[in-house]
Amino acid sequence: MLELHTPTTHQPTRSWVEQAKQLGSQFAQRRTNTTEPDRFVAENFADLRQQGFVSAGVPIELGGGGASYLEMGEVLRELAHHCSSTALAFAMHTHQVMVPVWRRQHQNAPVEGLLRRVATEQIILLSSGGSDWLDGSGTAIRVEGGFRINGCKVFASGAPAGDLLMTSAVYHDPEVGASVLHFAVPVRAEGVRIDPVWQAMGMQGTGSHNIVLSDVFIPDSGIALKRPQGKWHPLFHIICMLAFPLIYSVYVGVAEAARNLTVQLIQERPENSHTAYLVGGMENELMAAQLALQHMMTIAETSQPGLETTNQIMMGRTLAARGVLNVVDLAMEAAGGTAFYRSLGLEQLFRDAQAARYHPLREGDQRRLAGQLVLNWTADHT
Repeated sequence: MLELHTPTTHQPTRSWVEQAKQLGSQFAQRRTNTTEPDRFVAENFADLRQQGFVSAGVPIELGGGGASYLEMGEVLRELAHHCSSTALAFAMHTHQVMVPVWRRQHQNAPVEGLLRRVATEQIILLSSGGSDWLDGSGTAIRVEGGFRINGCKVFASGAPAGDLLMTSAVYHDPEVGASVLHFAVPVRAEGVRIDPVWQAMGMQGTGSHNIVLSDVFIPDSGIALKRPQGKWHPLFHIICMLAFPLIYSVYVGVAEAARNLTVQLIQERPENSHTAYLVGGMENELMAAQLALQHMMTIAETSQPGLETTNQIMMGRTLAARGVLNVVDLAMEAAGGTAFYRSLGLEQLFRDAQAARYHPLREGDQRRLAGQLVLNWTADHT
């Protein structure tokens, strides 16, 4: 059984972005004061839950806050100005909400039960999709009435606050071969254990621990999808279209925070033409990242899922990540040796931004996909 949380169903008198900015100032203070950088941002998640952000994207008629997709992207970007870890961990829940919202609106999918639970119980959804990707991971063994699942799901951001893990496992079907089964499992179910391994270079407070599944029983009725292993599937095109613009909203927010901090620091110094050159380069790279993100958000809002849409999103993901990483590099260079002090906060943003490298599709896979499509070659595997 899931732990029930006190529901907070309301439509804010201020915008969700304005509320995020107010909460963000508290989150930034906590980040500054912490002496345990690897500790999960539990208090921040409690505030997000209490203020209704957990269900902000759920339609009003289902009990949620009715925030739009674009608004949720802006919320994540705003949160990243104050606490990168909170923003990234919350992005992993947010995209798991916005995907069924889109499927309900565009495909009449039977997802109202899940969305109502998010709204009424304020449950946090966890994802293992980025680490599983097309191949999946773990094993599913057929037993009477369902499957026994074993596996270790890595990078489960927000794990300490999570209620429901949206994940998958590989079933070697004797008739059709290796297949990936998708299902949800309560984090507090028998056989589910969080392995607290998250000690990372950046995004240290995301609680992106391993979740170990040991003989977890999933009934046949709990299998939401069965697909061929290692091949593109319509579900993944939906995930690509909707999840990655939200995730990279966080990284662009991190880059904006690094830029703002650097400008504030340098404005207190005497004028210097070389420093102005570095800051100008930083501005160029930030605009590149912002434009790439804007393109991703527009595609997500106006397109239908498919390989070409996925290709557009993933090109945006590569360009946004490249711009973000260049911003924080130039910020460290422009700020000079002062940036090396943890007390300034710039080195934390530099380290947090490095995680932008690791979400799929990484640049090599993305470039291969783009090349396959323009050459009209098979793009089943990446």
